[in-house]
Amino acid sequence: MEEPKRCVFCEMIAGREKAHVVYEDDRTMAILDINPWTRGHTLVIPKRHVPWWHQLEDDESAALFQAAKTVSNRIMRTFSPDFVFLYARGRRIPHTHIFLVPSYGGDFLDRIFSALELMQETPQDLAKLKDGPSLEEAAGLLRTP
Repeated sequence: MEEPKRCVFCEMIAGREKAHVVYEDDRTMAILDINPWTRGHTLVIPKRHVPWWHQLEDDESAALFQAAKTVSNRIMRTFSPDFVFLYARGRRIPHTHIFLVPSYGGDFLDRIFSALELMQETPQDLAKLKDGPSLEEAAGLLRTP
C-alpha cells in the first residue's frame, strides 16, 4: 500500500518544518512564502488539513478570511503597496492556502491583469453574458442546491 504524501504545511503547523510565521491563532497560521513574488508575499493556511477552501467548516472559513484581512492590513501598513492581491489555492500543495501578494503599478501582477484585460471576450460576447435570459439562466443554475 502506498504511503500518503507528507503535507509541508501540516509539518510547519506541527513545528517540524521551518516557517517564517507572521501571524497565528488557534485555527490559522500565516507564513511568508518561500518563493515570494514580492516582499511580504504571505500564505494564510488553516491548521486543519483541508485540500480545498470550499471544504472548510464555516467557522474555519471565517477564521481563515479574518486572518487574511488582518495580515493584509499589516502588509498595507508595512510595505504600502497599491493593493494586496488575494486568491485561494490548493492545487500544487493540496492544503488550502490563501495567497496575499502586495502589488505595485507595473509589477508582475499588474502586468498579468493588464494582459488579461486585452484577452477578454469581445464586447459582443460579453454583452450576451449580461443579457436578461443569460443572467436568469446562470442564476437559476446557481440557486439549485
